[in-house]
Amino acid sequence: MKTIVEIIKEKLLEYSKKDGYDRWNNHIKYVFQNAQELAMKRNADMEICELAALFHDMSMVAEFGPKEEHPKYGAQMAHSILTELGYPKEKTELVEKCVLHHSTDWNGSRDTMEEKIIADADAIAHFDKIPGLFYLAYAKRKLPLEEGTEFVKNKLIGDYNKLSPQSQKELKERFDNIMRVLFVN
Repeated sequence: MKTIVEIIKEKLLEYSKKDGYDRWNNHIKYVFQNAQELAMKRNADMEICELAALFHDMSMVAEFGPKEEHPKYGAQMAHSILTELGYPKEKTELVEKCVLHHSTDWNGSRDTMEEKIIADADAIAHFDKIPGLFYLAYAKRKLPLEEGTEFVKNKLIGDYNKLSPQSQKELKERFDNIMRVLFVN
């Protein structure tokens, strides 16, 4: 019998076949791996972290709702799908909160360890797959060279600044090295 995480991952991969951008291999799998690693390190609920990592960008992959509001629509998808599968209400609500609050654009508080982990895992994934940010800047947004470089630089700085203090401390050296290598002034 498949676990709930395996079922949701299959659903996500099903959606990703419809999307022109391979969001699984270029982003979500890194969020998923980072969420697992951080959940182990910080003694958080692994299943909640795994599910939230899978749902965090699912609405973009499924093309459900405007991209700018993907946390809201991803939380709605999590609620709908997990409820349909009979997942416990309390756990479903926690997954929803993680998805709703994962974006670096979220300026509210993240009250649970799992919410902090998903937000951190998402931001860290951008450091894991920097070419994806350049692809976004140049192929998707069609920015000129200097603007694309600034976009990527500002995205990475913004991601780093939104990390929890614990993750900032753990990633400081890596962040500094990335900035030094990619953005020599």
